[in-house]
Amino acid sequence: MGGAFVAAAVLARLGNRIGLPTIPLFILAGILLGSNTPGFVLLDDPHDLEMLSALGLVLLLFYLGLEFHMDDLKNGGRKMAAAGGLYLALNVGAGLAFGFLLGWGTSEALVLAGVLGISSSAIVTKTLVDLGRIGNGETKPILGIIVVEDIFLALYLAALQPVLSGADDLAAASLQIGKAFAFLLALALLARFGTRIVGRVFAIKDNELLVISFLGAAVLVAGIAEEFGVADAIGAFMVGLMLGNTASGERIRELVHPLRDAFAAIFFFGFGLSIDPGDLPSVIRPVLIAVALTVVMNVLAGLVAGRLYGFGRQQAANVATTLLARGEFALILATMAASAGLDDRLSPFIAGYVLILAIVAPLMAGRSHWLAKVLPRSAEADGSHDALPAREPEPAER
Repeated sequence: MGGAFVAAAVLARLGNRIGLPTIPLFILAGILLGSNTPGFVLLDDPHDLEMLSALGLVLLLFYLGLEFHMDDLKNGGRKMAAAGGLYLALNVGAGLAFGFLLGWGTSEALVLAGVLGISSSAIVTKTLVDLGRIGNGETKPILGIIVVEDIFLALYLAALQPVLSGADDLAAASLQIGKAFAFLLALALLARFGTRIVGRVFAIKDNELLVISFLGAAVLVAGIAEEFGVADAIGAFMVGLMLGNTASGERIRELVHPLRDAFAAIFFFGFGLSIDPGDLPSVIRPVLIAVALTVVMNVLAGLVAGRLYGFGRQQAANVATTLLARGEFALILATMAASAGLDDRLSPFIAGYVLILAIVAPLMAGRSHWLAKVLPRSAEADGSHDALPAREPEPAER
């Protein structure tokens, strides 16, 4: 475990010098130090880190739940829902069609729809901060689309879990989906109407006791969620959603941040351990096609958002390139696919796809002005709605 942390830290520090995000570097560290590559082998069996990886995933989704507020969806209004819905329709639809064209199977196509359709909240947020675009006019729509994606992801994983688990017939599948949605609905109602009660339970002044309390709640609900056929990470997301709206929400965000970073690194590292680089050449062609397809769909989504919000070409280009990255959600689906015994080509495909986009997306976002030059001018955007000048990042953000 110590070797995993050190390897991930060394590669991440090297990557930071050239502006690369940490997620693909953590995965690369796992690939290089696993049993599937020549040289020093840190861990022979990826399952040695299985529990720690699961904890990393739970904490990652728990943190995203903390960042989400019910008011975000209400205040965004119809435009945010429309932009998010159109983004999902374009990208998830393209991913589903691509999956069927590959001919790997129906379950595999459903997994690929989610992989190609959902942006990486972690990389998107980091990109906005690194480029100093937090105050830009297009940032709220970008975050609104991420919110809509998070809601869709929770429902999609709840529906996908019984399909991948191989329910014997339609009745059994319907029963499992019903149980999953009932559990999600119960958590959603508690988040909506039980905030005051939950807030009282977690009104703890001592930081040590607060950490133990919210970790216990997140992990326990994640385990119960799995028993109901809901992905454990989504159970943790719902707990974060509840706690983020309480008076202790800000303290919990600060306290969980280092835990999230540490164990999420182990999750990505553990995923890298399971990848055999020898399998990547066999899927490199579909990976490159999927990357090109995702770029095209994101450009279309950027144009749609531009017309919807009256953005100029630069802002539309910022939306398209910032939302391009794929990351933690794709790896969640890869983990589910591996557990369900789906096509062996899925894991190397997802790994290659995530690695390429996690590197390419931040680089493209920083050079979005190149894309803006070739985009058609929106009927409503004549320069008055062009992007606000990017502010210089604060020292802490650098």
